[in-house]
Parts: sequence; structure tokens; C-alpha cells
Amino acid sequence: MQMEKILWADDEIDLLKPHIMFLQAKGYEVATVSNGRDALDALDRERFHLILLDENMPGLSGLETLSAINLRHPDVPVIMITKSEEENLMNQAIGNQIADYLIKPVNPNQILLSIKKNLHSGELVARQASSDYQQEFMRLSSLINSAGCMDDWMEVYRRLVYWELKLSDTDNSLGEMLLMQKRDANSNFCKFVKREYEGWLKSPDHPMMSHEIFKNRVFPLLDGGEKICVVLIDNFRLDQWKVIQPLLSEWFDFEEELYTTILPTSTQYARNAIFAGLMPLQIATMYPDLWVEEDENEGLNIHERALIKTQLDRYRRKEQFSYNKLNDSAAGERFLQKINQLKEIPLNVIVMNFIDMLSHAGTESKMIRELAGSDAAYRSLTESWFRHSSSLDILRRLAELGFTVVLTTDHGTIRVDNPIKVVGDRNTNTNLRYKVGKNLNYNPRQVYEMKSPKKFGLPAPNISSTFIYACNEDFFSYPNNYNYYVQYYTGTFQHGGISLQEMLVPLVTLSPK
Repeated sequence: MQMEKILWADDEIDLLKPHIMFLQAKGYEVATVSNGRDALDALDRERFHLILLDENMPGLSGLETLSAINLRHPDVPVIMITKSEEENLMNQAIGNQIADYLIKPVNPNQILLSIKKNLHSGELVARQASSDYQQEFMRLSSLINSAGCMDDWMEVYRRLVYWELKLSDTDNSLGEMLLMQKRDANSNFCKFVKREYEGWLKSPDHPMMSHEIFKNRVFPLLDGGEKICVVLIDNFRLDQWKVIQPLLSEWFDFEEELYTTILPTSTQYARNAIFAGLMPLQIATMYPDLWVEEDENEGLNIHERALIKTQLDRYRRKEQFSYNKLNDSAAGERFLQKINQLKEIPLNVIVMNFIDMLSHAGTESKMIRELAGSDAAYRSLTESWFRHSSSLDILRRLAELGFTVVLTTDHGTIRVDNPIKVVGDRNTNTNLRYKVGKNLNYNPRQVYEMKSPKKFGLPAPNISSTFIYACNEDFFSYPNNYNYYVQYYTGTFQHGGISLQEMLVPLVTLSPK
């Protein structure tokens, strides 16, 4: 194992020999210099893993030396050690991106702790995470096997996402163990949904679902006199929320929960249910002009503003509302320019479509598929988009304007890798995770089937139409040109079916600080 090399620059270096011997005994190679110029020369001659830098040295000061180091060796962490407790000096040092700031006198363990934090934190965190997960494995497996209600399943999913994020930088063997647990969990969750879903639609005792979000979470806030902005990020999962949450913590406090989407987990059904406050069959029956059938050519979610209005009218709510759909960065920038106009509007709805477009692009574009080739990469692209797009600025401005934000989605998505053959006529829809048609041929043991769609709150295009749903990481493929389509769609992100990732999605109330 390579010994880490540390350069220590201090004009009183001879007085620090006990500290140097302590670090050498801990396995570090320590080189010493007594001024900033010699430190820069040493760095130019050989590679060091970390620098300990005194501020008060003759010639080049510590801050001047630090600036030169940042220009010539920006990858080497610098720990500044100084007698000065001046706040201005601290601010300058931190502004120059030092790794740590220690005030003399320091004991050897303080220095060792700072070194470990900067040189070994990734390794130590990964080692501890691995140990913790191995202890958690059996408890999580037991919870997966005993889950008997939706609250249990939400806890399972939260734990799986927690460990997925925590283990993302550890060895592959633990990643494989977690993937096995996720698949086991999805298999059991699909059985649970098959057993319970129809009953949820008949009983008041059911988990909160898509068509109940406004009634249960938005209207009570309005009744409390708050200004509300509902931000719906299409195709948004719990793990994606977790990676963007830190970006918002400066401006908001969070109240996080999960809700259960209706089936199919697709925009046409789930999102329209959210905005109408109705199941799809009710929308098609009560507002036939606002429901678009599967086989129609017009957009499947073009009536969202009108559906929101119908929900407000049914609940006799008189609030003025706004609706904006942001399909690209240009639309986001235009909206940001006029965001002050929302100040006097009590209810605002914003739909952000980027992640849904990313999901579809991952199917259609080889380059995007390479960039989003795993759940971790998919999360990383989401975080990068959010950090650098107008979306972050929009939410920051909403906080500044005093809005309470209800952040949610219509459904999640899952990476598919197991093809299932299904045969349908030319009128069968194209979605890979659910099919609806009147002449479907499939193995009923591999799917969840709804032979009487009206019992499940769904309109049927034909009297003999059947809905079927893929579970786990399955996707539907036609026998014609089977091998080509299997290769084309394996590893892509899809939605419409039954999985923890698609059905249990974030619903977060963000209160401005």
C-alpha cells in the first residue's frame, strides 16, 4: 500500500517534531519546509497528497502561498494551521477553498483527524456503510417478507433507497446484494398490489392515491391562508428527490411523504387523475371532451388546465389559479422572467417535463442511453439538470416570494431488462409496461390483468378491452422482430406498470424559511 506523503510548511517547524513523529508512526511520510517559497519548490519537484500550511511565515504569507498552490496544484488539499483567530483571515482562507482550518495550539490527534477526513473519508465511509448494510440485510429481508400494508411497503422502499444511495460508492458485491433485495421486494410488492388494488378503489380505507392529492394536501393549505405552488416533476422517483433535496435546503424546510399512484402509472391516467381529482373513468364520463382515448392522435395530457378548473369548481373553490407547463430550458427561463406575476395568485401549478424527456431520450438516443446506463447515472443526470437549469432558480424565487410548494410527480420509472411476449392487434397501445386491447394474447401468470376495466376506475376503448401490467423489471415485446426489440429496449427506463419505483412516489411540502 502506498504511503501518503504530507508537506508541512511552518517557520517554527523544529518545534513540531513531536507532531511529525506522531504522524510518521501513523504511517504518513512527512516532508518539512520553513517558508512558502520552499513549499512551492517542493510541490514542483514531487507529488504530495496533502499540505499542512502555517499562515504567519516570513516572505510569502500563508494566504499568498495558498493562492499559488491553488493555481499550480489545485488537486492537493490544504489544511491551514495558524495562531490567528481573526475572522477575516478565516473568511479569506475558506474563500480560497482550504480543506480545513486549525488554530494553534493543536494536538496531534486534531491534525490526524483532519488528515483522515481529507485523505480517507471516502474509504472510511464506504467501509462503514458496507458493514452497516451487512448487519441490516437480514432485517430488511424480514421486513420485505412480512410487509402486509402500504405503510410497510413505503418503509421498505425508503430503506432500499437509503441503502442504494449510501452504497453507491462501495464495492460491487454489496451492490449486487442490494439489487437482489430490490428485485425480491418488487416481486412481493407486485403480489401485494394484485391482491389489494381493486379493494382500495371500493373502500375508504386505502392509501392516498393520485386523484386525492389536491383534496388532501393542497386544499387544506389554501384553507390555512397560504400561497401555494404545486410543482409536478414528471416521471420523478424517490431517489431522484433525495439527490436534489440538499440543493433546496437553504431556502426550504421539508415535510416528506410517499403516495400511491393509480394504474396505469402513465401520464395519461395518473397525471390527469391528479389534476381532475377523479379516476380516469369518472373524467371520461363526466367530462368526455377532456378525456383523450389511447388511440386518438391528439396529446394525452392537453387538457390539464381545464381539468384543474373542474376540480376547483366541484369543490366550490373560488381561488384564482395559474397553470404553466415547462417543456424545455427556454420555457423555464421565460417563466422565471415573469414569476413575480404569481405573487397575488393563491394557487399556481407548474409542470416540469425534463425527467420524462430524459427517460424517453434514454430509449431513443444511444448517447443518452450510455449516459443514463444505470440508476446511479440516471440520478446523477437528474441532479445535474436540476442544479444547472432554471428549475432550481424557480424554486428559490418561490421561497423568496413566500410560497409553500407542494412538490410531487405523477409516477416514477424503472429500468427494465426482462422481455415478456405479448400479442395484440394494431389498435393495441405502444407502452412497454402496460397494454390495453381487446385481443391480447399473454401468459396471465406473468402480468396483472384487469378484464373489467370499469371496476378499476378505467375507461375501456372497447367493450372487451383488457388492461395488463408488467411487474418487476419486465417489459412487453411483440414476437415479430423479437430479438431486435429486446436488444433495443433492454436497459431503458420505462413506466406504466407495477413496481415500488413507479407506484410509490414523493409528495413533499416545502415551507419557505
